[in-house]
Amino acid sequence: MMSVMSHRQFFALAAMLAATAPAALGRSLPASGWKLKIEPLPSPAAADSGQPQLTASARGVLLSWIERSSQSATLKFAERTLAGWSTPKVAASGTDWFVNWADVPSVLRLDDGTIAAHWLQKSGSGTYAYDVRLSYSKDDGKTWSPSFTPHHDGTKTEHGFASLFQMPGAGLGLVWLDGRAMTGDAHGGAGGHGGGAMSIRYGSFDRNWKQTEETSIDLRVCECCPTAAAVTSEGVLAAFRDRSDQEIRDIYVARLQDGKWSDPIPVHRDDWRMPACPVNGPALSAIDRDVAIAWFTATDDQPQAHLAFSRDAGRTFAAPIRLDDGVALGRVDVVLLPDRSAVAAYVEYADKRAQFRVRRIDPSGTRSAPITVAGIGDGRTSGYPRVARHGDELVFAWIGRDHAPQVRTAVAKLPSK
Repeated sequence: MMSVMSHRQFFALAAMLAATAPAALGRSLPASGWKLKIEPLPSPAAADSGQPQLTASARGVLLSWIERSSQSATLKFAERTLAGWSTPKVAASGTDWFVNWADVPSVLRLDDGTIAAHWLQKSGSGTYAYDVRLSYSKDDGKTWSPSFTPHHDGTKTEHGFASLFQMPGAGLGLVWLDGRAMTGDAHGGAGGHGGGAMSIRYGSFDRNWKQTEETSIDLRVCECCPTAAAVTSEGVLAAFRDRSDQEIRDIYVARLQDGKWSDPIPVHRDDWRMPACPVNGPALSAIDRDVAIAWFTATDDQPQAHLAFSRDAGRTFAAPIRLDDGVALGRVDVVLLPDRSAVAAYVEYADKRAQFRVRRIDPSGTRSAPITVAGIGDGRTSGYPRVARHGDELVFAWIGRDHAPQVRTAVAKLPSK
């Protein structure tokens, strides 16, 4: 029976490792002079907000988040402009949502201007009985379609950790974790993490919002690690944490090309044997045939964050490059730059607290010095920090905590060299 790794145990382990072997875990690489000036940007999110997500389009960067009251949850979004964030708009709200620190909603602008949104809605009384719900707006968020699901199995099991993307040409695609083959509940109810295997599935919709595909990619994957997807010039690339019969939980990718998914392959054989889900998924970014992927692993109880490049649309990957300098907590994100270097975001335990950090990674292996965007909390309430790029600007989002949790944002101009 599966369980999720205790966060108290994980952060206690991280603190112990940081105290005993802070910098000896990584290989030494020369640091470039790349620097960022992080500028705070007043956040459009109110107090008691969380679940931040950033998506980029040709028009700019969209920030989405959830605001909660005692009765309901509301998915809001705003778009980055030269004057700051636009006035927040509501994508959806409900009293029966599944709200989780790692399995977060998103809002995405498609190439034709349509805005798509997804969130999670309870489908039964089980702890993990919930569905991915989708909706779209053709008038910039003023009105929204009735919600619908990309999956049609009808089971009251987990459907979540969705990654949405613009389909090549037109339409919406997404991948998600699907628990239709799972039975029982590790927490004592129906519709949860029990027997059977979690799978990752793919769905697509055309420009008229007719569903054109629903199929499996991998039938046995980690139960609650976020997924990732990116579009290359040769098709869609999906990334996820696999789960072998021996409980090896390495990061795998699969490619959608000419309408068919390739057999999943490991990005790197970390051989991380883990008896429970670490709730730590990969991140992807692609430009043409160039791909950057970031991920977390803890082989031999050594928590590390890595990045690898691909020059052939994800068919093969170069050797991993270490992101952190001591003890990584993971929760990675990544964006490729026009010169095909990457800006990687990650959380690292340093100076006796968790730090939201970024650094530039060159395909040669050269790393810039790490830049701290913000100190964050150790536990689940800090969520997944995010980074996105539009033009020469990087946008950051994370959860700050003065009195109540609140989504915070900042920006930085990319150096000219």
